[in-house]
Amino acid sequence: MTAKRSASAAAPSGRFANTGDGPQLIPVDIGHKTHLALIEPDTAFWSLVRKSTLAETLRSPRFLGQVRDNADTFAKEMHDLRFNLTPSAVYFNPTARCNLNCGYCYIPTEMRRNGEHMPTERLLDALARLKDWFGAHLPAGRLPQIVFHGAEPLLNREAVFAGIERFAGDFSFGVQTNATNLDEAAIEFLTGHKVGIGLSLDAATARIANRTRTTWGGKGVYDVVVRAMERLKGYPLYNVICTVTKENMRALPQLVDFFHGHEVPVTMLNILRCTMPASRALKPDEAEAAKCYIAALDRSYELYQKTGRKLVVANFANILLSIVAPTARRLMCDISPCGGGRCFFALGPDGGLFPCSEFIGLPDYNGGNLFTDKLDDVLVSPAFQRVTGRKVEDIESCRTCAIRHFCGSPCPAEAQEMNGGMDQKGAFCAFYEEQVRYAFRLLADKKADAFLFDGWDKDVETVFDVNQG
Repeated sequence: MTAKRSASAAAPSGRFANTGDGPQLIPVDIGHKTHLALIEPDTAFWSLVRKSTLAETLRSPRFLGQVRDNADTFAKEMHDLRFNLTPSAVYFNPTARCNLNCGYCYIPTEMRRNGEHMPTERLLDALARLKDWFGAHLPAGRLPQIVFHGAEPLLNREAVFAGIERFAGDFSFGVQTNATNLDEAAIEFLTGHKVGIGLSLDAATARIANRTRTTWGGKGVYDVVVRAMERLKGYPLYNVICTVTKENMRALPQLVDFFHGHEVPVTMLNILRCTMPASRALKPDEAEAAKCYIAALDRSYELYQKTGRKLVVANFANILLSIVAPTARRLMCDISPCGGGRCFFALGPDGGLFPCSEFIGLPDYNGGNLFTDKLDDVLVSPAFQRVTGRKVEDIESCRTCAIRHFCGSPCPAEAQEMNGGMDQKGAFCAFYEEQVRYAFRLLADKKADAFLFDGWDKDVETVFDVNQG
């Protein structure tokens, strides 16, 4: 059962918090006219409080007593979420090759130009091994997820489709593709097998989208992706990812309009990762990127108000869920340790195993090989433990941060490669901070449901709710 957390201003009089005996509540300015957030960082407890009643709230015996009474529950929930999960998904790279040369790609150029495909029989063998491992480690009836990822997985289409056909019913399958090989036959096969389909498009116009996503010859693929979007309209298991860079950030509100008009059900507006040196040339200014990002979220709300139809921005929805119902979150980049090696891992075309696809170009993070090593041993290998052991408490500028469990200081690959160590922050601290502030403003204004998946609170139990006006 997922625990929902909800709280607002409480009644006055009593003892003060932050004396060492009570809960350690930190007031956080969320940029709201009337409210601020009180956050207990260790447990990710929060409460929205009227600024005018902050002192009274911090003296409220009822409020402080309920926080203390629920502290152990919240602490256990966060500990289990951070340290006791079993991997349930694999980012399966059936090829190292790609027919695009996107400026921010985390896979090294030589691999994308000349990398190998995984042969069909080898791919089937890999899925059989993964089926056996998940069968021994996941609860009965829970389907593990396989996302064919890359590079461009449909360059090895015959093997991928053979795997989906052979193991239909054993896995929940997805394919992340640049759409260049997504012809009518491929769409019929994937939709017929109820495979999740992820596309990539970085802007509403070819002029902007083609700045960062082109073939090796420099030709853009905007038109190809838009045709695929039109063909997939109405298919519930598809989404479109946008990578946010300095080249497209100002056009994010227009992209939201474009996606909404094409009835895209879910998008991810992902700030680029700066793992590889080439991507850092596309890094936007954090403050400006946050402003543009929030303008795009505002636009999604305006469109929802106008049409009654949501365009869910999944990675922002995850930030909201990290606040209101931490264990209901679907993505694991915004918590520490992140999901890499804990909730999912990545498989290379040669059988190499990595905590996350972001590490595939970094040989030091190869923890072993699916075809020669025991997966249980790989998951506790030094290469994996460097990622699964990365905690915000060990990062100097994060350990005292009030929102550390809503952000998680992503991304470990980025922190290592760009900033020199796992004990460093990633590239976009201020950007994530502004998202959290915005999320709290939505909660204060009772707008949050408009940004969340329908039915997100099914089977969610409210375990803490103080509401006295």
